[in-house]
Amino acid sequence: MLPDKIGRYEIISELGRGAMGVVYKARDPVLDRIVAIKTLSLNLSDDEFQEYEARFYQEAKATGKINHTNIISLFDFGKSDKIAFMAMEYLEGQELRQILDSGKRLDVERVLDIARQVAEGLSHAHEQNIVHRDIKPSNIMILRNGIAKITDFGIARIPSSAIKTMTGMVMGSPQYMSPEQVAGRHTDHRTDIFSLGIVLYEMLTGTPPFKGENVHSIMYQIVNYNPPPPKSLRPELPEMLDFIVAKALAKNPEDRYQSAKEFASDLKECSKNPVKHQETESFSAYFVEDTHDSADKSPTLGISRAFDSFEATKQLAILTDYENLSEIRRNREPGTIVLWAGFAVFVLIVIALIFMI
Repeated sequence: MLPDKIGRYEIISELGRGAMGVVYKARDPVLDRIVAIKTLSLNLSDDEFQEYEARFYQEAKATGKINHTNIISLFDFGKSDKIAFMAMEYLEGQELRQILDSGKRLDVERVLDIARQVAEGLSHAHEQNIVHRDIKPSNIMILRNGIAKITDFGIARIPSSAIKTMTGMVMGSPQYMSPEQVAGRHTDHRTDIFSLGIVLYEMLTGTPPFKGENVHSIMYQIVNYNPPPPKSLRPELPEMLDFIVAKALAKNPEDRYQSAKEFASDLKECSKNPVKHQETESFSAYFVEDTHDSADKSPTLGISRAFDSFEATKQLAILTDYENLSEIRRNREPGTIVLWAGFAVFVLIVIALIFMI
């Protein structure tokens, strides 16, 4: 049976229920607007209630600190007749999970737009020192106007939190966890980048990168398995997306994008340069194999500094039909460098001989 009111909010209907409680559609009579009321269930054991209550307050604190277009807004928080509740932005649209489960393949431009919006929302959260830790399709809402919203900060980590995640404790949804989450190690903002990389892969290919018959096999794959490039499953994809996905899904956090802002920047750049398969093939043999240290920096062609190695710059030059391909090749070919080095040594020897004479 629906309650008539929770706090000052007039309950209209039930939107859903889960382990933690019930979500209602309600009206705020003071501001005359529709809101979503999220409540904490009282039908829990004492231990469960304490755990979920801590997570409930955690979500309220995390969401309340953030104000961003791509993150759900918190309007109010309180208790009414011993029921803890949050009044949140009412979202009209679909969970990304529902869209993916419908079997309808999203076009590349839409995928890039959704992923970019989520990355921008995460970037803002990370700037507030908030790590979501549970990015997955069911926590991303796509509104009717196309805006993507990140929801459910229930296991978010914030600096002032009284909830401590002990080493060895696994928190998150197994299929979308980062390797460090699986191992129960310390997590930072880069764990959200890995999880968004998984979501991006699934949106592009229609299948998650890590699959298994049970949780343990999925976790094993996350730590040990490199999934096939998205383009191998969907040939019409821009090849640049293979590099972006690979960067996001790097096992070592140090090899990933170091910020969600960089991730968003590359997704935006890719949407402006949707290079097709046939356009890249003619350049595939243009460069010799590079043997230089990745610390040797080259221009990034408008892409984020995450691609500041010569190898990545070379690949991106191929993909974006960079007009100075020949110059890059001439300056970077090992044989050319050896010839110039030999010439320089010869000149020095001649100068030394002249002074000796």
